[in-house]
Amino acid sequence: MARIRNATARMRRAAGPVGRTLARTPATLLRHYRARHPHPVPELVHPPHPYARALGMVAVVLLGAWLGLLIVGSVRTPVGPMDTKMTLRPSATGGTKINVSPLGALELESHRAPIRLDVDVDRLDPVRAQALVDHPERFSGLQDEVAADVVSGTRDLALRSCIAVVSGATALGLAVYRTPRRALAAGGTALALLAASGLTAFATWNPKSVLEPKFSGLLASAPSLVGNARSIVTEFDVYQKELARLVTNVTKLYDAASTLPQYAADPTTIRVLHVSDIHLNPAAWQIIGSLVEQYDIDLIIDSGDTMDHGSAAENAFLDPVEDLGAPYVWVRGNHDSEATQAYLEGLENTHVLDDGEAVSVAGLRIAGIGDPQYTPDRSVAAEGDPAEEIAGATLASALWSQRARGTPVDVAVAHNPVAARMTDGAVPLVLAGHVHHQEMEVMERGTRLRIEGSTGGSGLRAVEVDEGDEPDPIETSVLYLDRDTKHLQAWDEIRLGGLGLTKAEVSRHLPEENTPGATPSGTPPATRSGGGP
Repeated sequence: MARIRNATARMRRAAGPVGRTLARTPATLLRHYRARHPHPVPELVHPPHPYARALGMVAVVLLGAWLGLLIVGSVRTPVGPMDTKMTLRPSATGGTKINVSPLGALELESHRAPIRLDVDVDRLDPVRAQALVDHPERFSGLQDEVAADVVSGTRDLALRSCIAVVSGATALGLAVYRTPRRALAAGGTALALLAASGLTAFATWNPKSVLEPKFSGLLASAPSLVGNARSIVTEFDVYQKELARLVTNVTKLYDAASTLPQYAADPTTIRVLHVSDIHLNPAAWQIIGSLVEQYDIDLIIDSGDTMDHGSAAENAFLDPVEDLGAPYVWVRGNHDSEATQAYLEGLENTHVLDDGEAVSVAGLRIAGIGDPQYTPDRSVAAEGDPAEEIAGATLASALWSQRARGTPVDVAVAHNPVAARMTDGAVPLVLAGHVHHQEMEVMERGTRLRIEGSTGGSGLRAVEVDEGDEPDPIETSVLYLDRDTKHLQAWDEIRLGGLGLTKAEVSRHLPEENTPGATPSGTPPATRSGGGP
């Protein structure tokens, strides 16, 4: 082996530099080849598919445009004497929605496009409205003024909306893609979509939609606020004339409101909505909900006859009570059964009173008793007023007991006025219903009795009126009570036209001691120190 190694070494030495170079040539060529042809490395992340990239861009554009419209895509513009806010909103069906606070809203199928026009009537400017009231001759030119205001506001809204969608989509595109080129592409796409939506709205514009508006809130019962649109020509000026009519009537409402007795409710005033005798009229829930929102109601008191027959099948009618936006205090009427009462007791936000039981709700202590008679049950003979007087005496006894324990009741509730009259002297205010018309009186011992009309317009009885007679109106009241004394300070009587009628009335009333120029008595109803009446 040693001789072999020595021989190999002698051969290398004999080869000299040329031999060594030839020995290294294969390795050199291999390194050169690898430098020019790198070995492929497998990719762990595949580039996005073109369709996925396009969907991502669309999502960024739509979200950015929506955020832009939400943040800066609205304009405030005066329309006649009213201050309005116009806004474009994404929508699947398009159309126009006009919110007229506190009366409700109306929706028009004015166009079909992925954008909707919202118009909010924020307030009636007292200076501009008073100027119209003082100079009635200006009403003749109000239509042209309103039309010019609407055109100006729409033009400003279109410009602001373009800026809003481009800015929103560009900003979001820059945040997502981090490249100006793709951000600008997102902004351009948003502008193109808005332009396409505008062209679609223009192509599907329907000026006749004002002939079939959809009303909500109080407007559902008083659509005459916007006039009889069916008597007007069906061109573009329909919108101008109807909007002018709306402005005119709301201005006149302002003028009428300025003549109401001067009572300004303190922010701490307790506002009670008194309803009664709904009689299964589903429109009542919508009216009550609207009044709760617009009058900032603290408490709803229902003096009974919510049902017609009191059957278990009718119980689902009561479900909207939970969503009215204010606590609901209820006593049983002669058309409400024990099953009705049990169902209401299981609903949230509801207080059912019976047998003189008292609860404290929204700063008031309230006691009530259910009607002792259930008249839909023909198997039991009606006992009439004697039964009501016994129930009223039971309620009065409970009121005196509460006073003796140092927890006096502020408001008592009974369905029948016969029972309510038995509480005279035991409570400052007692509420009742049953007779389907509104009354207010101060009884002999100082208790004020408030009888509410039918908040359901007498229910199905409205279709049974004789020819030539008007159906019963829908009636309810807002009671304003002082938070400290719990005394009634004022009340608003609200009357809406019954079935087939479209009139609406709101009247303000003050107790005698609160009328201008009167000397406030400041004294509670006459009471006795103990016992019953």
